Amino acid sequence: MSADTERALSRRFGSVLTAYVLLWTFLILNLAIVELMFLNPATPAHNTLTSIGRFLGLHLAFVMALQLLLIARLPFLDRRIGMDRLTTWHRWTGFTIFWLVVLHPTFVLLGYSRLDHISFLAEIPNLAEQMPVLLGMIAAGLVGIIAVSSVRLARRTLSYEAWHAVHLLVYVIVVLALIHQVYEGSAFKTNGFTQLYWWGLWAFAIGALITGRVVVPLVRNLRHQLRVAAVISESPDVVSVHVTGRDLEGLRARPGQFFLWRFPGHNRWWQVNPFSLSAAPDGRSLRLTAKGIGVTSAGLRHLPLGTRVFAEGPYGAFTTTRRVRENALLIAGGIGITPIRSLLEDETLTGDIVVLYRARTPADAVLLPELQNLARMRQARLHLLTGRTGEGNQPFSAGNLLGLVPDIAQRDVFVCGPSAMTTAVLRSLRQLGVPARQRHAETFRLAS
Repeated sequence: MSADTERALSRRFGSVLTAYVLLWTFLILNLAIVELMFLNPATPAHNTLTSIGRFLGLHLAFVMALQLLLIARLPFLDRRIGMDRLTTWHRWTGFTIFWLVVLHPTFVLLGYSRLDHISFLAEIPNLAEQMPVLLGMIAAGLVGIIAVSSVRLARRTLSYEAWHAVHLLVYVIVVLALIHQVYEGSAFKTNGFTQLYWWGLWAFAIGALITGRVVVPLVRNLRHQLRVAAVISESPDVVSVHVTGRDLEGLRARPGQFFLWRFPGHNRWWQVNPFSLSAAPDGRSLRLTAKGIGVTSAGLRHLPLGTRVFAEGPYGAFTTTRRVRENALLIAGGIGITPIRSLLEDETLTGDIVVLYRARTPADAVLLPELQNLARMRQARLHLLTGRTGEGNQPFSAGNLLGLVPDIAQRDVFVCGPSAMTTAVLRSLRQLGVPARQRHAETFRLAS
């Protein structure tokens, strides 16, 4: 590996490390403040049960603010950590919020029912007579709806568009929770410092959310004026959309990244899908390639030329900036070929390159002629792995991977494809001793 490459990789590692250090510092510092608030209340709790409820409520407020930061899609975190990992954290933080939402009011109701000498169920309408408490209960019910829609079984039955629409309730929840905390939370009103802390935390979280999800996308789209330039059918169920606009170099998009795409006038504003760039951005156009599965993707082939495009992004750390090795292995399955194809076109991907492309049949291998041309240009080795997966055909078993790429442990491995395939590849990579920092997977958890 050249000295320049080593220095570049060292800078990238330092950038990622900085992001993790800042995140952990923020988390530990804020948790310490929350614990101090609990230990120094303005008024003592009525009993042990309400004290536990207060403890859970304090942490619920902080975790909700943290959740807003995770969904703000801040470029600083996305470029260094990656949207997939941030979305995984968002998912687990969401279920943490769900259980805190269940436990916080439960202990509060148990405590007050003991204090009032009435049953738990009778205490519910008793406390609901107070408007801030009622708003908190409504927020808790909405959290339950989102949690149910996020369970894997329910998620499989919902389209991405429906799932996304349900999650818009999070903005209603934030408003209701903030009102509940301001008017009902005793810890919020302990002293001037606690009020300054909570207002500052919520302002920071909401400000980051508005900036990342509203201001930045609006400014970028007003600046770049994206429109559909061409729609090309790649196969009976796969279509490529070419998008042009002004000053596209200013987007700073990289091969391997994705955008959240909307097509106002053709689809409803809330219908949005994450599609990877299927070609390296050249400053003149962007290309997405999608398989017709959901409402939005299935309608792409009918997009009129000149249709306005609203794109959020670019997102994702599935790029060459994550490399730590000179040589690379690119693995794709099905429509997961799109970010892999753009990575193969990336001139910063140097060294020896091997591409493994999994498809049921050669006819199902989308963009195969383009891949073959790129492989010849880049002097890369391209292996098309076909056939039905079964006992006699396990292309991504540890043994088969080692047979195809004997030096796999000395390569960066980029993988994108169906969930089952990606899981099998990552399992084999672990068995083959490929270090975690050399394993890069684009799993689109944002859409799953």
